Amino acid sequence: MAAALQPSGWWQRWRRRLSARDGSRMLLLLLLLGSGQGPRQVRAGQTFEYLKREHSLSKPYQGVGTSSSSLWNLMGNAMVMTQYIRLTPDMQSKQGALWNRVPCFLRDWELQVHFKIHGQGKKNLHGDGLAIWYTKDRMQPGPVFGNMDKFVGLGVFVDTYPNEEKQQEAQKRRYSPGVQRVFPYISAMVNNGSLSYDHERDGRPTELGGCTAIVRNLHYDTFLVIRYVKRHLTIMMDIDGKHEWRDCIEVPGVRLPRGYYFGTSSITGDLSDNHDVISLKLFELTVERTPEEEKLHRDVFLPSVDNMKLPEMTAPLPPLSGLALFLIVFFSLVFSVFAIVIGLILYNKWQDQSRKRFY
Repeated sequence: MAAALQPSGWWQRWRRRLSARDGSRMLLLLLLLGSGQGPRQVRAGQTFEYLKREHSLSKPYQGVGTSSSSLWNLMGNAMVMTQYIRLTPDMQSKQGALWNRVPCFLRDWELQVHFKIHGQGKKNLHGDGLAIWYTKDRMQPGPVFGNMDKFVGLGVFVDTYPNEEKQQEAQKRRYSPGVQRVFPYISAMVNNGSLSYDHERDGRPTELGGCTAIVRNLHYDTFLVIRYVKRHLTIMMDIDGKHEWRDCIEVPGVRLPRGYYFGTSSITGDLSDNHDVISLKLFELTVERTPEEEKLHRDVFLPSVDNMKLPEMTAPLPPLSGLALFLIVFFSLVFSVFAIVIGLILYNKWQDQSRKRFY
């Protein structure tokens, strides 16, 4: 009777194979959880993306602070709330920023930004907007949406106030229909440190492209994605509540160095708005390259855009050493003495010739 209750040999072998298979699956799951997030296929030809936690931020906003151990640092009037990080409140003359402390050395990446802009201001009586950065310098306050001017890297601007249009109205001038923009407006700029962002013209002279984005006072989530793959910059938005990406900017030949910092900033002036960031998620994109592309896509050391001439940076001359300064002074004195001697000789000859004419 006891022998009849024992499982047959094929049953035991099947159970052993099942246990081994489940064990391997459990090990793979643990490895994926330990790395932050498993691979997720994006589309054919672009393979997979991996969430990089050291460059990402979401609720409950752990790792945000002012200490050197924090992954994200606040600046200015930025505040951590339970449901969002407020860069600036709906008050005049405020400025705030949020910067990642870890430089990014990824080759191909995608940054997804979940944000909200809202306030009490009516049409064209609010401002000024927010910016998303990938730049060489971090935590540098300034006039460009709360960040420094003449930055080095990439800036993406969600501009909510039409400065140029208001100036045209004040001068009783009008745009032609093909030139006028509808605000809020998203634009992008690549800078090597030589260009200034023109606030009076809403960055028009230096922008790579742009699109209208009605993002204020919406009752659903608004998203922006910045994708950089094979030196191809693409900016898309999901602002219609449909959970669909819509194209905004696409620029080939964008060369961005590695080792820069991600950040976001905002500023208010006479007009204001609440500028909130709900999450920032950076994904590493794995992309196959041909040997020819590997040669073409070598690391660069200064941002640039193909077929777009950026002014060259004029580096300051290094200070002269003591020896170089001594040699310059010494040879200057020798040359001066030599010139004086030659001058005296020529003067004496001229006087001798003058005397001979009188005899």
